[in-house]
Amino acid sequence: MAADVWATIAAEAASESSLWAGALRPAGEREAAPVFSPLADEHHALGLETIYEGYLLHYGRSRLFEPDDRNAGILLGDYLYAHGLVRIAALGDVRVVLDLAELISLCSQLRAEPAGPSGADAEAWAATAAALGHANGRLEAARAALRDHGDSELLARLAREEAGPAAVADALRLHAERVL
Repeated sequence: MAADVWATIAAEAASESSLWAGALRPAGEREAAPVFSPLADEHHALGLETIYEGYLLHYGRSRLFEPDDRNAGILLGDYLYAHGLVRIAALGDVRVVLDLAELISLCSQLRAEPAGPSGADAEAWAATAAALGHANGRLEAARAALRDHGDSELLARLAREEAGPAAVADALRLHAERVL
């Protein structure tokens, strides 16, 4: 993935708010480490990584930012969620925006449950990235199985079929290293 993805996320957040600028890690400490965007079409990478960085600020270890407190991290995460969705919307595919909005909602639900996500959030991320905008109803059914029955197997299967087992395994491993 091009280094400018990370520079763009950092620069645009910093230009948006002095609070976000102050939360940036020093340049040498930032991690240009794509997790789920390698499973997606390249033109979705910037929006997807922006949204995932927001997710990490909420539930894990950010690659680019280190806010002074939890509240600033949540606000920055919300900004990145919104900014990533705006990026995706600019590409003109409403279906992809819906897929990512559903992902954010589903992961929030998983995180709110007493048992936590137990890896299901990773499968939701992998399947969504791999099938963005072209799963012909399969992504919706797989998300419903997780949301309604706690079953993430359809998501895992969809991700492997769309992106390949090795790429999905790499993404799941990298995600597990970043989330709390």
